Amino acid sequence: IYNYRELRAELEQRGHRFRTKSDTEVLVHLYEEHGDDFPKHLNGMFAFSLHDRTRRRVLLARDQIGIKPLFVARLAGHVVFGSEIKALLESGLVPRELDHDALAEFMTWEYVPAPRTLFRAVRKLEPGCTLAIELASGEISERRYWDLPAADQVEHGRHDWADRLDAALGAAVQRQMVADVPLGAMLSGGVDSSLVVAKMGKGALTFSIGFDDASYDELPHARRVAEHLGVRHEVEVIRPDVRGLFDHLMHFMDDPIADFSIFPTFLVSRLARRHVTVALSGDGGDELFGGYDTYVAQGMAGRWERLPSFVRDGVIAPMLDRIPPRPQKKGLINKAKRFVEGGRLDPSLGHARWRMFVDRALRERLFAPGFGAGSIYRAESHIERYMAEARGRDETDRALHVDMKSYLVDNCLVKTDRMSMACSLEVRVPLLDVEIVDLAFRMPSDLKLKDGVTKPLLKEVTARHVPKESVYRTKQGFSIPIKHWLKDAFRPLTEELLAPERLRADGLFQADTVQRLLSEHWDNRANHSHIIWAMLVFQDWRSRWGVSL
Repeated sequence: IYNYRELRAELEQRGHRFRTKSDTEVLVHLYEEHGDDFPKHLNGMFAFSLHDRTRRRVLLARDQIGIKPLFVARLAGHVVFGSEIKALLESGLVPRELDHDALAEFMTWEYVPAPRTLFRAVRKLEPGCTLAIELASGEISERRYWDLPAADQVEHGRHDWADRLDAALGAAVQRQMVADVPLGAMLSGGVDSSLVVAKMGKGALTFSIGFDDASYDELPHARRVAEHLGVRHEVEVIRPDVRGLFDHLMHFMDDPIADFSIFPTFLVSRLARRHVTVALSGDGGDELFGGYDTYVAQGMAGRWERLPSFVRDGVIAPMLDRIPPRPQKKGLINKAKRFVEGGRLDPSLGHARWRMFVDRALRERLFAPGFGAGSIYRAESHIERYMAEARGRDETDRALHVDMKSYLVDNCLVKTDRMSMACSLEVRVPLLDVEIVDLAFRMPSDLKLKDGVTKPLLKEVTARHVPKESVYRTKQGFSIPIKHWLKDAFRPLTEELLAPERLRADGLFQADTVQRLLSEHWDNRANHSHIIWAMLVFQDWRSRWGVSL
């Protein structure tokens, strides 16, 4: 709880007496003062349960953004909750049954949108929510105590906005640097992590990893930033035993995501943990300030759709379909192919269609005939819900709203939390400080995305502190060469977990469709790495946790 000292001082003025210097004790006194609404006063990352013995009730709460997880199973006569699903399973009360709707969502988006999980009986408490359990009556009530700020953009000059953001980020980083254990930071050399490190000052200790494949290696960028800022920089070039690492990491994926970057996140966390106990990261900058290519793609979609259909669908798209994917991470060909693939999907999903890897047509071919038809057609419902919720916002802020509510909380923050905690490393995310979130959503949209330029204001602020060539360069993202690993290191595992006889016995997936996807990927006729990886993660998850269909 980053603001616990200020809260403690206010409570002491109101007559509260403290027995410890812990931030946790502040929660008890704040509850006494404000009741169930008290979490809205907190600035931090948290999931907690509070037992009120006098009133015979338990209150669960999760932080505003969803940085920390909280799972709940509401059963006949019991409520089981915890920070990991495996803890709930250990109770012996929670049935290990698959949620088919959640599986369709997982294959579509690579994560399961809140409140579902892949376990039918287990749900996520959503960010900014509390759940009250009245022990006498058995009544359970959930309420939201915080939400993303409304669309009431405030007009200030660009320079004024830059100053405000610069100062607010500095204050957020300083708040989150308070620790009684060694502290450092993840540094990729990108805009977000570079700005966080710049705000930490010259005494910072930073960590980066790299790979042999140059198109996935950001070490040169990280070194340049570290040298400019004068911080101590620890690096490691990774040549991991990826097959052995898979078995280790899947243990922490009881609420699975199919994001490749669990590997580098774990590896850089492991490196950091050799030196520190707490580390800051740049998570959240893309969702708050407009950093993803999907936002650019949505801006280009109108021009693409205005092309004559015989040019768009009869010439350009078929030509790109015939070109094999390139081996490097991105590149013009790979980006063009991905743009055309997303452009074919439902326009009502906006930018999110470029996050989909299994559309409705493929789901109908991928899942076995006995799989619930309702599951297949409901996989986009959370995006539609958040789009409707953000109807009062312009296109850019609508996209940011959707990603803050879905991709950030159910994918990115899950990855960071699971992989860092697997190393006993606490990762803090100053860009997701509630004051920064409030500022970002009051900022005019053209300061977050303008004429195809992502994060213009955040880049302007960052360029005050690090070299411009480090700021204004092509975004790489934190990933690994998984599409190549699936053809060699992971091929035996793929052949085992996705064997036709195994799939037919399970009755979830159509073996012929899966074999076609594998053949096309292995022969380099298409890049199906996202689909194949999601199936591998799911098959391992189901076997590991003994989940019934």
